[in-house]
Amino acid sequence: MENGRGSIAVDFSGRSVLITGAEGVIGAATARRFAASGADLCLAGIGDLGPLVTELTEFGGRVMSRVTDVSDKAQVVGLVEETVEYFGGVDILVTVAGVTALGSFESITLETWERVHGINLRGVFLCNQAVIAPMKAKGYGRIINIGSVLAKNGGNPRPWLDPTEQERAGNAAYGSAKAGVHALTIFLAKELAAHGITVNAVAPGPIASPMTTSFPEALIRQLPVGRMGSAGQVAAAIAFLAAEESAFITGEILDVNGGLWMD
Repeated sequence: MENGRGSIAVDFSGRSVLITGAEGVIGAATARRFAASGADLCLAGIGDLGPLVTELTEFGGRVMSRVTDVSDKAQVVGLVEETVEYFGGVDILVTVAGVTALGSFESITLETWERVHGINLRGVFLCNQAVIAPMKAKGYGRIINIGSVLAKNGGNPRPWLDPTEQERAGNAAYGSAKAGVHALTIFLAKELAAHGITVNAVAPGPIASPMTTSFPEALIRQLPVGRMGSAGQVAAAIAFLAAEESAFITGEILDVNGGLWMD
């Protein structure tokens, strides 16, 4: 199931889905989930999306890709315009694109802060804003932003017990940007509710990926389920929020963190 193949309960046939950060593990897993459910896909990223496009065309839907820096307004506007032209609209937006930076708060440079916020927060703002008009025109839309447990828990490291955890897993720039994503999601959910558009976020905890290779084992043991999550499990939560049956859910920050943070 996590590779996107097999029995899929949710049907997205006839829906167009725009996914940023599609070259990453969560973005690719999300793309597979939607493709297996019949969706047409526009994949955006800064890496090589060719192999993923080839893979997903096997599901039978239309798939296009575009190299896009989500922190650049002109590129984001062009991405959305091309998606609308190709598919006739954007039904579902999933903003996965993101970067992180590790280390103590004291060590964060202004350049690092601006890079992380430029992609993780400005990029989400630009993508969300760009799809509003085409979604309003259809009277339908699903926006799912990717937040983080780090926007809620003040970070996973415990420097009072082990200062090295902060250097290996501290990421205040990332967490603060994701907190902005959570707030943006809630504000936009209220603004668009009367237009048939829902706006939600998925807030993952530690997910096995190249971004978490330095995650200390001691911190993994804090997870009640005893392990990191998978990209496929995040993709399943995204698909749930995008489903027709979830039309009464908006402004929700859905935790997918193995019990690390409960609210």
